[in-house]
Amino acid sequence: MQELELNKAFTLIESGPVVLVTTHDGKKDNIMTISWTMVMDFTPTFAITTGEWNHSYAALRKHRECVIAIPTVDLLDTVVGIGTCSGADTDKFVRFKLTPVPAKLVKPPLIKECLANIECKVIDIIEKHNIVVLEAVAAYIDGERQEKRTVHAVGDGTFIVDGRKIDRKKMMAAKLPPGV
Repeated sequence: MQELELNKAFTLIESGPVVLVTTHDGKKDNIMTISWTMVMDFTPTFAITTGEWNHSYAALRKHRECVIAIPTVDLLDTVVGIGTCSGADTDKFVRFKLTPVPAKLVKPPLIKECLANIECKVIDIIEKHNIVVLEAVAAYIDGERQEKRTVHAVGDGTFIVDGRKIDRKKMMAAKLPPGV
C-alpha cells in the first residue's frame, strides 16, 4: 500500500449521490449543489453539509425547509454549473433552463428535470459541523425517465457514475424494513 496524503482521505469515502437542493428565501427560489449527504436511518431523515459559504444557507436557517432533487448523469454539467455560481447574483432556474414545479408541503420548488425530489423540513442544525438534519415530508420519482444513473463526487473535481444494480435483497431481508 502507498501512503495517501491525509488531506485527500475524504476522497476515498465521499458520499453521494450529488444532489441539488432548492430553497426559498421569502422572495425567490435558489438551487445549490451538495455532494455531502447522508441517510440517517431507514426513516425519512437525511443530513446535508453546508454553511455560510452557500447563499442558500440563510434561507435554510430562516425558513427551515428545502427540496432535495436527485439529478442524473445527463445533468452533470448543469449540476457542476449550479455549484460554481452564486444565487446571490444568478437566477439558476433561468440560467440552467430548469423547470420549477410547486411542491405540496414546502415553499421551495421541485425540479422537473430531476429523477426524484424529496420535500424536507429542517429539524436540526449542528453548527459545529455544518450539518443540516432534514425530515422528508413528501417524495416523488419520475418512473418514465429513461436515464436513472446518478453521479457521485469523488471530491477532487471527478465523478463516478452509478453502474448496474446487484440484488442481495434475499440475503439482507432480516435487516430491511417492511416494504423496502
